[in-house]
Amino acid sequence: MTQESKRRVLVTGAAGYIGSYFAEHSSEKYDLRLMVREQDWAIDRIRPFGEVVYADLSSIERLQELFEGVDAIVHLAANPRPDALWNDLLEPNIIGTYNVFTAAVAAKVRRVIYASSVHAVAGYPDDVQVKTGDPVNPPDLYGVAKCFGEALARYMSSQQGLSAIVVRIGAYKTVERGRMDKGPHLRNSFVSKRDLNQLLHRCIDVEDLPFAILHGVSDNQFKRLDISTTRDLVGYDPQDDVLRDEPLP
Repeated sequence: MTQESKRRVLVTGAAGYIGSYFAEHSSEKYDLRLMVREQDWAIDRIRPFGEVVYADLSSIERLQELFEGVDAIVHLAANPRPDALWNDLLEPNIIGTYNVFTAAVAAKVRRVIYASSVHAVAGYPDDVQVKTGDPVNPPDLYGVAKCFGEALARYMSSQQGLSAIVVRIGAYKTVERGRMDKGPHLRNSFVSKRDLNQLLHRCIDVEDLPFAILHGVSDNQFKRLDISTTRDLVGYDPQDDVLRDEPLP
């Protein structure tokens, strides 16, 4: 695939845990624009995989400038701490997310993939499998902020004409690290790095999907998040199961 024929994809939070893996394993498929902050520590690691640009989420005008000519945005930048206080979530997770979506509409970006979280629905009992159509049920303010992002994605799709796909990301780690988790709630929401990367690729590439909420977990024996709709809409085919070699108790 030539550089000219590749989709141009901008990744916010590109130097983060998910973003850096995505960059490393997506550069052959996409023309990547990797958005980072000056203080991010992994910039040198991702530099070989795309065009590194510097910005935070505070300026819609700066974001619009960076979004010009972009086909899709993978919006990962956020405060990732489930125990974060409201004042620490407001700027990056609420205002910043609004700025990303608003700038995307202004720049005529085709699609935004919004990184939500299992925390948007983790208030249900651990033995309940959550469907994509179930009401949100956040157990913490971090989850509340993700619910805002999901609602904003819906608004931007239905009212502003932007294709917006929400991905509720589970417990993201390697299979080896996942097997070290003792609690079933972590194992049941496990998503491997390669499975999430596959799902994000499918979200970028799928045609004619104005809006969707998708579930990003691996092929676990018990899936905290049901993936049947995710399979149907984008062809997601997870390869990993943190307990594949271990029987259910």
